[in-house]
Amino acid sequence: MANNVTVVGSLNMDIHIPIAHIPLQGETLSLLKPSSQAAGGKGANQAVAAQRLGALVHFIGSVGDDDAGKLLRNKCQNEGIDISGVRILNDANTGQAFIMLEPDGHNTIMVEGGANKLGSVDAVNADKGNIQRSQITIAQLETNLEPVIAAFKLEKQVGALTILNPAPALPELPEELVRLTDVITPNETEAATLTGQKVETEADCQKAAVKFQEMGIANVVITLGSNGVFYSVGEKSRLVPAHKVVPVDTTAAGDTFIGAIAAKVVPDLSNMDETIEFANLASSLTVQKEGAMDSIPRLREVNEANR
Repeated sequence: MANNVTVVGSLNMDIHIPIAHIPLQGETLSLLKPSSQAAGGKGANQAVAAQRLGALVHFIGSVGDDDAGKLLRNKCQNEGIDISGVRILNDANTGQAFIMLEPDGHNTIMVEGGANKLGSVDAVNADKGNIQRSQITIAQLETNLEPVIAAFKLEKQVGALTILNPAPALPELPEELVRLTDVITPNETEAATLTGQKVETEADCQKAAVKFQEMGIANVVITLGSNGVFYSVGEKSRLVPAHKVVPVDTTAAGDTFIGAIAAKVVPDLSNMDETIEFANLASSLTVQKEGAMDSIPRLREVNEANR
């Protein structure tokens, strides 16, 4: 049976800028090839990933009343996502992400929040029925925090699972948000920022997980790029190696991983081993294609790769 998933998150117009290397201060670079635009945003990417990988997704977010907002809403709706929770704001522009893409597939991203930073608690509360029909709610930090906290509160009232992807990382998470989070899913940089603990080795990951657990978040999943993924859930902790592939573009790999978790995991986390393997494989397919949202695989592709 498909998971019902609510995503509280961002919708951005992604502007891909292919460069030879990250520019130094004062340096002028010529682009390796023309820049391009595509639908994106961590929230939208995670929603599309969850939907493509088998979940039924309800999306809560905000866009401007502009061409980018229309494109993003149409893109999500065409994927089968319920966008009734996506507000159109007349006094804001749709968010933008400027993605500097290096030849080895790695990227550096700058984000202008726009409408993403104007989410409303009232709008979330008005959407209570849809949220509480979900077994799982996932959120990131590209939006303002108030609607995330409000949605997590509603989910905890019915005992549903909350997953926080703390990206981009804040120096410190609000205590209220920490108390409402069941699973946290940082990458190594975000984990280091939030715990003050370097995150390079499996032992480092274990120490960071302990720090998260001391904060009050019991379940920790740390993505490590080409080094795999570490997770500490219940009494079990494990480092799972990454699939060995040649990356073309790592944009949306982490978002695919989060969406895959939401699509596969059961609310009591009893299938976390299987879920991590599934998400790991899905994200390995994402990095082998260019782009963000368009590179996210469908369930059929993941199942074929698993044969």
